[in-house]
Amino acid sequence: MDRAYVLGRSMWRTLDEGNEREWLIGNGVGGYAGHSVPGGGFRLSHGYLVASAKAPVDRMLVFTRTQEEVEIGGETYDLASQQYVNWQKDGQRYLRRFKLDTVPEYDYQVEDVRIRKTIAMEYGHNTVTVCYEVTGGKERTKLKLVPLFNYRSPGDASEKGRLSFETEQTGKMLKLVPRSHPETVISFMTSEGDYLDRSTLPVTMATPNYLYEESHYYKFENRNGFLGVDCHYTPYEIHIDIDPYERKRFYVKCSVEPLQPGGKDGFTIVREYKERMDKLVQTAGYGNRFADRLVEAADHFIVNRASTGLKTVLAGYPWFTDWGRDTMIALQGLTLSTKRYADAREILESFARYVRNGLIPNMFPDDGQEPLYNTVDASLWYFHSVHEYLRHTGGEEDYKFIEQRIYPKLREIIEAYQNGTDFSIGMDEDGLIHAGGGLDQVTWMDVRVGDWVVTPRHGKPVEINALWYNALCVMAELAERFGDMTPYDALARRVHESFNRRFWNAEAECLYDVVDVEQGNGERINDGRIRPNQIWAVSLPFTMLAPEREQAVVNTVYKHLYTPYGLRSLSPEDPEYRPRYIGKLIDRDGAYHMGTVWAFPLGAFITAYCKVGGYSEEAVETAREMCEVFEDHLLDGGIGGIAEIFDGEFACTSRGCFSQAWSVGEILRAYTEDVLPHLK
Repeated sequence: MDRAYVLGRSMWRTLDEGNEREWLIGNGVGGYAGHSVPGGGFRLSHGYLVASAKAPVDRMLVFTRTQEEVEIGGETYDLASQQYVNWQKDGQRYLRRFKLDTVPEYDYQVEDVRIRKTIAMEYGHNTVTVCYEVTGGKERTKLKLVPLFNYRSPGDASEKGRLSFETEQTGKMLKLVPRSHPETVISFMTSEGDYLDRSTLPVTMATPNYLYEESHYYKFENRNGFLGVDCHYTPYEIHIDIDPYERKRFYVKCSVEPLQPGGKDGFTIVREYKERMDKLVQTAGYGNRFADRLVEAADHFIVNRASTGLKTVLAGYPWFTDWGRDTMIALQGLTLSTKRYADAREILESFARYVRNGLIPNMFPDDGQEPLYNTVDASLWYFHSVHEYLRHTGGEEDYKFIEQRIYPKLREIIEAYQNGTDFSIGMDEDGLIHAGGGLDQVTWMDVRVGDWVVTPRHGKPVEINALWYNALCVMAELAERFGDMTPYDALARRVHESFNRRFWNAEAECLYDVVDVEQGNGERINDGRIRPNQIWAVSLPFTMLAPEREQAVVNTVYKHLYTPYGLRSLSPEDPEYRPRYIGKLIDRDGAYHMGTVWAFPLGAFITAYCKVGGYSEEAVETAREMCEVFEDHLLDGGIGGIAEIFDGEFACTSRGCFSQAWSVGEILRAYTEDVLPHLK
């Protein structure tokens, strides 16, 4: 079944319009290639090779892209599509069609000359190839390729004075060593054409410096409050002659690993990348275009972690690394719905190695520092991931793996939560879990700006205690199987009673978001703001509410929070509701969990909606429509992915990460578990 995304010229009537659509492919070790559909840079993180020096972190942009010029009969056509300070190149005028067929393909037409450009990564390596297929026209044609190099974090900009390299060109090979990091060698090669040292070109007023592409303007960064101006190093260009009506295939490669003449050619890399993805889709076995596309999207998040030698999950592109909470929520869709059980097993073991004081890491920093543990829910989502892993696999070897490698960590987590651990996390006399205080931000609504904790939620959050009950029930089942006499079931019954007594908000016919919120005078109140967190009290495998209360929760969430692309983080009727996520960082942080739409809770809502509807034909059909509405979004923003967030007032334009692991994972999980098996 065809999974390709095909975009035509109406998608880039203007460069601004085209830049709102982007593509990305991963290499399985934390590196990636990604750019805007018109082919230029729209954000700092765009590049053909963002390499990961220590999987999946320490990412550096080393190869920005190739820019092409075509010369026919004395006329020169520039195919570059790039905004600069006060001007722009509009090479998208020659772009006939863009296709993301696992890898991006650009189809250009200049007079009667056709140029197809395909970008692919070598999986498991920090290597990218750009393949060209050129069909000549009536006249002899000269094609000029200009590779743009850099050496910086994908979130920073480069000044010309900092782009300093030792370069060496021999035959078809080119090596660049950044003087700031002499241990890094950027290798580049071409299979065709001749290099021209640009330092030998004459300097004119129009072209004062051939060695640098200056004043690249990234509108995405500028509208988010940054300068958005960048510079790249262009020491050489490559000239290739095309005879009349000649068909020529050639490629360039770039890597931070050694390249050798006669190594794997670029077209082989393209073929192998696509064949690997085809096998993943076949293994998942859905034969449904929407599901198959999400299976493909899921692959880019599953990567190696060098510190464990095991798999982990990148939370989102282009800037997140592996986060514990995001991983445990996304794991079901990314690995279990795709039948990648070995990867799920590795991810569970990888995070088990980092349990400290009963806590799963919240995030692994990008600079090699110790993990951060400021999360109350990651450890509880870990139980859910273990339960779902066994539900999907369930063999003796799987239970043995959990008993030997994972179960001791689960016991450690329960004991830590019972007795109290870091970040004021602990069990109260009523069996419920309290968490946070002061400047802590320990739930997924975790923004802090200096001393301003935007959504503190200190006290007993609703989803934390729903997850706590679920974890105790999972432990009760495992304890019985493994011969552990610890009375987890008795504690679960106490939590069940306390939860129903404390969290039900009869006036609003839903659940309080947080109970026992301590005030400055020592008084404790309940937070009755309508947020999506209560939906997990209905959607998790083990839940505590009576059916009529579950239905009431779903109805309230549907009325106040549902949008086609996710759930609002706060009801629009709340006086603190923020309708848009845009502008300077402090403005965006203030809106992040105060009305902004999040895609990932929609997965839980769809599960809850089907559950309270008894998986009736009507409920499943509505759920199908809720999932498949994302087909339009897959052609917008980050092509083939589901964004992290959207504006609360009109959920349409991608905000935040243009492709997010738990967004993709939860929609895939809900579609393949709650919809496809139940369609009549």
